[in-house]
Parts: sequence; C-alpha cells; structure tokens
Amino acid sequence: MASVLVVEDDPFVRSALIRHLTDASHTVRSVGTALEALREVAQLRFDVVVLDLGLPDLDGSEALKMLRGITDVPVIVATARDDETEIVRLLNAGADDYLTKPFSVEHLSARMAAVLRRARSGAGGTPPSTVIRVGGLTVDPLRRQAELDGVRLELTRREFDLLAFLAGRPGVVVPRRELLAEVWRQSYGDDQTIDVHLSWLRRKLGETAASPRYLHTLRGVGVKLEPPGWERSP
Repeated sequence: MASVLVVEDDPFVRSALIRHLTDASHTVRSVGTALEALREVAQLRFDVVVLDLGLPDLDGSEALKMLRGITDVPVIVATARDDETEIVRLLNAGADDYLTKPFSVEHLSARMAAVLRRARSGAGGTPPSTVIRVGGLTVDPLRRQAELDGVRLELTRREFDLLAFLAGRPGVVVPRRELLAEVWRQSYGDDQTIDVHLSWLRRKLGETAASPRYLHTLRGVGVKLEPPGWERSP
C-alpha cells in the first residue's frame, strides 16, 4: 500500500484514478492544480505523485521543477506529449517515469510498483548495511547520507543513487547503459539524462568535468569514481 497524490484537472480521469488506486488499497489524495499539489507535498508525506502536465494554472513541467525544489518524492508524469525530446527533458527535470495518454489503470499500477521498488531498494544492489568510503567520500546507503571530507552533501534521491552505485565500484568504468539499467531502471534513454545528473553531482562534489577529482568520464565508454590521485593497479 502506498500514499499517492494524483494531480489531474480532468474530473473524469481523476475520479477513475482515485477509484482504481483506492480499490488497490492505496491511500489517495487528489488536486486539480499545480499550486494545490505544491501545498499538499509541502504539508504531507507521499510515496508517489502522479502528475498531469496539462494543468490550468502552471504547465506540469514547471510544476515538476518546483516539486523537485522541495521534495524527492517519486513522480510519474502523465502526458499526451509523446515527443522523445520532451520525454528526455522531463526525465532530466526530475521525473522518475512517464506515461503517455491514454493509458490503462493497469499500466499505471505497474509503473507505480516499479517506481516504488526503486525508491525503497535504493541504489542498484549496494548492501544497505555497508558504509562505503572512497578517499574523503563517505556514503551510507542505509541512512541515505553522504559526506565529503566530513561535510554532509545535500543530494537528491537520484543523485544519491548514482553516487552510491559508482562509489560501490571504485575505479571501475561503468558503461552508460548499465547506469541507465541499474540506477534509472530503464532499458533505454538518452545520454543527456546521465550527463545532467553527473553535472549536478560534480558541482556538489566541488569539481567540474574539465577538472575532475572523483568522477571521471571516459568518452564513448562510461563513468568511474575513484579518489583523487588514486591509480588502479594493473
């Protein structure tokens, strides 16, 4: 059972979603505008948000950005926009998954279950009781906390998942396809999705792509994390 916020302005669609999700034993709240959604998320804790993009007060993509400013709750975007560039943009903006309208409630249930499994399991297979230390970087998957040189890092859920996955494999070049599969749980996607999150993560680690300290990109191959000045033995 999950706590779900449905953000949908169409009363017919909203009532159908509420009925189905309630029948599936989920706790459901619903609103019809972006501003109402922001108030709900600021005041209450949800396991997942189903966000329609065609809202009357704000475009859903803008609402998504605002949601990401206050919470890491998983967001499934419901959109009639099936352009691949737009979908990639939404994923880069913080969406965890998307559904193209029209969709069945069964399809929504399957996507919700997958998103909730990812959120609850944390980063791809890292033992939850093991604290990872790589140079001055400490990652605690159990508490979902990370520190750099003793200073707490403020990471989004996806940034933490990416960092934990790479830190659990120090010095190993991880192919981009593997990152998509293990961190994003997607069998396909645009490299821009990874690049954007790497850029955000680098900024919080105090480095850049031109002057990396921990995160190193091998063009056309993948990404690796290793401590500064560390060379992997042959």
